[in-house]
Amino acid sequence: MNHSALFRIVGLLTAAVLCASAQAQKDPTRSFPDKPIHVIVGYAAGGANDLVARVFGSKLTEGLGQPVIVENKTGAAGMISVEYVTKARPDGYTLLFAASSMFTSNPVMFKRVPYTLSDVVPISTVVTYPFFVMVSASLPIQSIKELVERLKAKPEDANASGAAGIHQLAFELFKSQTGTRGEYIPYRSTTESINAVIAGEALMTIADAAAASGALRSGRVRGLAVTSPKRLASYPDIPTVAELGFPELEMGSWMGLVAPAGTPMSIVKKLQEEVNRIIKMADFRERMSVLQVNPEENTSEQFTAMISSDLARWRAVAKAGNIEPAN
Repeated sequence: MNHSALFRIVGLLTAAVLCASAQAQKDPTRSFPDKPIHVIVGYAAGGANDLVARVFGSKLTEGLGQPVIVENKTGAAGMISVEYVTKARPDGYTLLFAASSMFTSNPVMFKRVPYTLSDVVPISTVVTYPFFVMVSASLPIQSIKELVERLKAKPEDANASGAAGIHQLAFELFKSQTGTRGEYIPYRSTTESINAVIAGEALMTIADAAAASGALRSGRVRGLAVTSPKRLASYPDIPTVAELGFPELEMGSWMGLVAPAGTPMSIVKKLQEEVNRIIKMADFRERMSVLQVNPEENTSEQFTAMISSDLARWRAVAKAGNIEPAN
């Protein structure tokens, strides 16, 4: 082999090595993460969203080998936190621990929402949870049938308490499926809305399992139905809405991991694999059971489709109930 041919081969091999090295440097998964990750929570410390995020964050730290810092950026029904994340660099180092209301009921209940689903990349759900239909334990109402009869017999007292747009939409769906009417009464927190039922300020409420657990276990409220497909192991005596003849009342909420739009899919995939790993951990599942939520993961595509479907459902409910979005 002459010298010129040898030099050409060496040159080609060198170029190939340099190209491979450049490609490796461009692949963000190779070095991700190499610094702390910030997970943004849109609600106050101590709430269910915050508690789940912090347990999840500690497990994410273990898996990725970098600190995961949970930050609370509250206000505007969680919209401040979403907007913050949508404006962050799409590199996987700023993530949102989203609540379903941010993307499925806020766009229905508010005229001005500073983001859309296209501004983010849903990574995976982390937990899901159903609602309970509840009344005060001091009332003689023992079933959904008796609740419906009471709503129809005394329309002047027909009302439901709640603390978020999703609660109002849930009550609207309940009315449409049971042929009843009633006024929605908003409160600042779910705990306050449940206390309103206990105090007799509201006849009923539809609230998530985590917030309702204390009042249910203390016997201050009576759970008439759960909106999950199956009965909850922790409340085996409370029937599902489908068992009672109202399958269209199956509903619930979720918490999940979301990244800014433009985040490389290799990083999204890596984070999704971490979610899958974490929700299979026995100690994580045990902690979630205490919080009355169900660990559940899915793919980015499945998560995106679920959000779109839920949003369409609640838009239809709001339209049918003539609910006007707030400014």
